[in-house]
Amino acid sequence: MPPRRADAERNRGRILEVARAGFAEGAVLSMAEIARRADVGMATLYRNFPGRQDLLEALYTDQVDAVCAAAASPEGETAGERLLAWVLRFAEFFASKHQIAAELLAQAEGPGPVLDRSRERVLAAGRPLLAAAQEAGEIRGDLTLEQVLDMVIAVSAIHGDPEYSRPILATALDGLRVS
Repeated sequence: MPPRRADAERNRGRILEVARAGFAEGAVLSMAEIARRADVGMATLYRNFPGRQDLLEALYTDQVDAVCAAAASPEGETAGERLLAWVLRFAEFFASKHQIAAELLAQAEGPGPVLDRSRERVLAAGRPLLAAAQEAGEIRGDLTLEQVLDMVIAVSAIHGDPEYSRPILATALDGLRVS
């Protein structure tokens, strides 16, 4: 594809920013409302995102990109600290994108290729962190990354605000450490 014009790229970015903010607020914005808030016409919106599914997939993919990038340079002095810092980043991602993923699942009537590819990308990004932490003897060796992330997803599904679930997640992550 030819490179996008600067104004077209700005419009696309503004649309994504507005939609991301709306979902962060917990709002379900119509495509018309997204266009209005982004100060673009409907034609511009649909030129960038032919349907709501395309917009949701773009939002989800952007966040998956960020989670995968975070695995390349996680914070922490030890392998175990780096893994746990990245797992917390994943937890934040999952909590903030749960509504988008739920809408994608509902529209596609199943996980679909974007969610499947995203899960595989996240697992591929995190596996080296888990392997290093397990090899260092800091994290239990009897768990896979799939199990660790499924645990995080389960804790994130607990109803309540983040202040309520944060200590539950911390306790669950403490259970990953080798005593």
